[in-house]
Amino acid sequence: MKFKSLYSRIALTFAALILLFGSLCGGLDLVAAKHHQQEIVQRLSKDLAGHIAKHWPLAKANGLDSQAIGELFHMLMIVNPSIEVYLLDNNGVIKAFQPNHKRPDERLQLQQVSLAPIQAFLEGKPLPLTGDNPRNANLPGVFSATELRQDASKAGYLYIILTGQDYQQLATEVWQGHVFQSAMWTGLGALMLTLLAGLGLFAAITRRLNALSCTMAAFEQMDFAGGLHVCPKISRSGDEIGQLACTFEHMAERISKQIQQIHAQDELRREMIANVSHDLRTPLTSMQGYLETLLRKSESLSLEEQRRYLTVAVRQSQRVSHLAHELFELAKLECEEVSPNPEHFFLQELIQDVIQKFELAAQKKQVHIGIALNQDMPMVYADIAMIERVLGNLLDNALRYTPEQGSIKLELLPTADGTVTVRVVDTGKGIAEENLGGLFERHSPLRQGADRTHGGGGLGLLITKRILELHGTTIEAFSKPGQGAMFTFSLPT
Repeated sequence: MKFKSLYSRIALTFAALILLFGSLCGGLDLVAAKHHQQEIVQRLSKDLAGHIAKHWPLAKANGLDSQAIGELFHMLMIVNPSIEVYLLDNNGVIKAFQPNHKRPDERLQLQQVSLAPIQAFLEGKPLPLTGDNPRNANLPGVFSATELRQDASKAGYLYIILTGQDYQQLATEVWQGHVFQSAMWTGLGALMLTLLAGLGLFAAITRRLNALSCTMAAFEQMDFAGGLHVCPKISRSGDEIGQLACTFEHMAERISKQIQQIHAQDELRREMIANVSHDLRTPLTSMQGYLETLLRKSESLSLEEQRRYLTVAVRQSQRVSHLAHELFELAKLECEEVSPNPEHFFLQELIQDVIQKFELAAQKKQVHIGIALNQDMPMVYADIAMIERVLGNLLDNALRYTPEQGSIKLELLPTADGTVTVRVVDTGKGIAEENLGGLFERHSPLRQGADRTHGGGGLGLLITKRILELHGTTIEAFSKPGQGAMFTFSLPT
């Protein structure tokens, strides 16, 4: 048996409790039976000493009557040999005692008896009361006592031990007899049956836990792939174990999905590293080539050619810097290092500011940027800096793919569900329908070379999507080749 298992611990604990409970009950029963027996004996013989003193003259004018005492001892030895009679003076000193007929020359262990139990007995305190046993100082016994008087003065006490040596010997034989042995074995049998029934019940309860544990171990061995196949009888039981099984099933399902997502993200990460390596290698190689050429031929090149070489190298370095910045920003968004700090603001005012940033580039390319909105636009609730980044990315892409004499329009439309819809519409060359599905993923078709002439890293739409996901919304793209493109998303008011 593995003592580290739940069942073994419960079984050992239950067995220890049963044994402790049985020992405690047995001990209490023995003590209660003993006290009950003593109380019965003391109640039955409570007035024995009083009757003897009343009908048997034991004291005379000059002390105790030895002849009467001898006759009393002889009579009691015949009538009831289980009692022991003692005559005490006023201080409890033994003046005479009934000799043991088996050991006539026996000497007492106590020569004086404590008077406190006798006084309690005479005052009628609750029984049973035990007093000193002169023949066995370590075993007090129940007694009967009364005062001895002579001429209205107290002459001592008549002290009778009701459970003498003969009684104790007989009681010991009775405790070892058939009745007590039968009761003891019956009690032990009942405890064993209770123990076996409890162990069986615990085995039935923990069997389902063991089955659930084995199922979880098998799920772990499968590298947390697939589902958790729990026995329907366990998951449908309705008790705590059934609820635990259902929780494990849901947890396993989520773990499997998360592991699949981790594998997918890892694959995307590998792909992105390869793409980024290619993105960085092209401008770095170009920049290095121009700089090395400038260094080797600086004396033979004219100032105009040197300036042209330096201009190309600076442009390539700016492209590398822009790409590195986008990668760093995307990494922070995906690792959730940043979170939105929403506040209420007018979106049309933010759009005007963003348009001003692209106004010079639009005029240079002869592209018109306009805005269409209602007069009474509600305020939106979002992070201003993040939404500014989203609008900037969308305008940058639209301006990049819109030809000269084209136009870009930003539309704001309040909706009935408490949101404001933002649309960025351009008159560019559009996006092929087969490329729309992966437009906001790492393998976006916009990263496959079309934007290289503009120096873009191609990560703007991916950053845009992640920002909007942090705001609890998403972005969609609609386009037809040759008819421009429209990007739309919503923000809460």
